[in-house]
Amino acid sequence: MFRLLQGSLAAGVLILVFSSAMVHAAPNVVVILADDMGFSDAGCYGGEIETPHLDSLAENGLRFTQCYSTARCWPTRAALLTGYYAQQVRRDALPDVAGGTSGARPDWAPLLSSVLKNAGYRCYHSGKWHLDGKALPNGFDQSYMGEGGRFFRPQRHFLNDKRLSAVGPDEDFYATTETATYAVDFLKAHQQQHAESPFFLYLAFIAPHFPLQAPQADIDKYRDRYLEGWDKLRAERFERLQELGIVDTTLSDLEPEIGPPYHFPDGLERLGPGEIYKPLPWDQLTDQQKEFQATKMAIHAAMIDRMDQEIGRVLDQIREMDRWEDTLIVFLSDNGASAEIMVRDDGHDPSAPPGSAESYLCLGPGFSSAANTPFRRHKTWVHEGGIASPCIVHWPAGIKSQGELRHEPVHVIDVFPTVLSLAGIESPTVWQGVDVPAKPGIDMTPLFVKDHSISHENLWWLHEGNRALRRGDWKIVAAKGDPWELYDLRTDRAEMNNLASDNPDLTKELAAEWEAETSAIRELVNSIEQ
Repeated sequence: MFRLLQGSLAAGVLILVFSSAMVHAAPNVVVILADDMGFSDAGCYGGEIETPHLDSLAENGLRFTQCYSTARCWPTRAALLTGYYAQQVRRDALPDVAGGTSGARPDWAPLLSSVLKNAGYRCYHSGKWHLDGKALPNGFDQSYMGEGGRFFRPQRHFLNDKRLSAVGPDEDFYATTETATYAVDFLKAHQQQHAESPFFLYLAFIAPHFPLQAPQADIDKYRDRYLEGWDKLRAERFERLQELGIVDTTLSDLEPEIGPPYHFPDGLERLGPGEIYKPLPWDQLTDQQKEFQATKMAIHAAMIDRMDQEIGRVLDQIREMDRWEDTLIVFLSDNGASAEIMVRDDGHDPSAPPGSAESYLCLGPGFSSAANTPFRRHKTWVHEGGIASPCIVHWPAGIKSQGELRHEPVHVIDVFPTVLSLAGIESPTVWQGVDVPAKPGIDMTPLFVKDHSISHENLWWLHEGNRALRRGDWKIVAAKGDPWELYDLRTDRAEMNNLASDNPDLTKELAAEWEAETSAIRELVNSIEQ
């Protein structure tokens, strides 16, 4: 009944949308995905980092205040581009069913690019991949695939699924800039050769994922900005978030007992005495630690600033093509900011300038907590700090409620059905000769006109034993091995007032619902194996 009602409502609102403006029959679509960007990092989400291009998209589009990811990079990418929870398509694990980065999607779960290509779109990808298979067999006409772990001198990167030469130390290369350059080149070629066709661009930046590396000029811009520490930064961001109307909650506690999700003691030792493993109050740090931590946050800010600059180049190209009005742009992050601390890839030279190719720094739990203001926890956890994502939707020809907020909870699984709806494409019921199971994602288009015009029955999470379920404003959540906690997100998105003991029946009811969802996903996955 819910689905039928939702479909009727969506159809009615779509009539309003399309009758309100002359729009391209099949709008172009640009999905921009940041990596490990915190909920409050962008200026339009309360941050002090300069993001004028994202801010402009928000001012002339919509900001979603309760958009969710999966808490991790590869599950979010699978969910975003298939419309399914990652576990449904074997891209994340269940308690007794394997899945993850080595899991292959079933035949009935095409990427959005494949469906759009079948309908006449030209599809382009630039940036991080972290999906199974290669880009071109998955519907992309052109692809630049970057390598995580090296922003200045990647050893493995690919153009149209063919490996490119390694980048040497003396070459002028920065991954965020190259990601945008390839995207611009793909769009220029599209305009020259396929101007009659709509395009889909999947622009997946690696920034601001570790290692923290950025051009020196961008770092210098923020060099002294964070010396007052994460306590003050969290308070400043929280005040702006409230002023913007994005949150109506308390500010979460810092949780000094929660460090990185994985322990790398050798890496921690190599990083030296300036690094700390737990987010202590700022006034308890030594001067050396304060300077080291503030420098890391300056690099994180520089990476986001540079990403915004490069997004601006891509947006300018769309304007030059005269496709601005009929292009839908969606901006998201794949998870919350990261508390991880490790050394990988090219290693870390303590004598190298922080943020250079020879250094390997991670944001860590202190400033990650600030980046995720006002929420608890970080990437990998399914508390709000790990799964709350900024979400900006911009479409001049189709969104007339410019500059407004949308408070209805949505999820990255909703992008797939939304894009198909706007493109006038029926979601496939059969793919490669196999029946396609129903998707949990829903069409967000009614929300382009009016807030709370549709809603999910529930939203479900599981990652590395961390689990959660949201139904309405109620959310149960538990870190791996911990009992269920219960929160009323209407007043407590900071998840500071655990109501489980006061509401044992509701907690049990929602826990049973989580188990039922998990069992249904397990049954689907087991049927794939047969």
